[in-house]
Amino acid sequence: MNAHNIELFFHTLKEANPLPTTELAYTSVFELLTAVLLSAQATDVSVNKATRKLFPVANTPQAILALGQEGLESYIKTIGLYRNKASNLLKTCQILMDQYQGEIPRSRDALESLPGVGRKTANVVLNVAFGEPTMAVDTHIFRLGNRTGLAPGKTPLAVELKLLKRIPPKYLVDAHHWLILHGRYVCQARKPLCHQCAVSACCDFKPKTTL
Repeated sequence: MNAHNIELFFHTLKEANPLPTTELAYTSVFELLTAVLLSAQATDVSVNKATRKLFPVANTPQAILALGQEGLESYIKTIGLYRNKASNLLKTCQILMDQYQGEIPRSRDALESLPGVGRKTANVVLNVAFGEPTMAVDTHIFRLGNRTGLAPGKTPLAVELKLLKRIPPKYLVDAHHWLILHGRYVCQARKPLCHQCAVSACCDFKPKTTL
């Protein structure tokens, strides 16, 4: 995808959705971190269903720790890999209490040192909570980067670095959300909905699908 089409691509997505945001439900940075940690290999819908019951009871590191492993598992058992996620979340909460006075650190290195928090999760927290122009490459963004010609790459990191380089700075803070939503609802994995895609003219994917 050339520079002209990249500009048109993001200008069009912005016109359609000026203030995009995550579909994960949260009311604090800790809730966001928890939801993103739980969302690995799970849908936002399933995570929101679980946290809707969890957060009114425990939405701080101290409160999560008070639940213990079994107590926490009872709230998130509908989410895939819930035992491992519960263990990681409890370890993360302990580190937050011991090293950060219960607050969420704002540095990538500190976030990535937390159990269950990888580069993608750290990027989401840095972007959504702190407004940093990061790019959390999930399966949707990885697919879009390659399929559209926006940022072809063999690994999520390669796609991430290329996206950061190619997307105009004025779009970078919101680009992560636009791409995820576009991949989730329009440029779908099995069959992209090119016939109802507002940015199909900018995209290098061929052949376009039809109704």
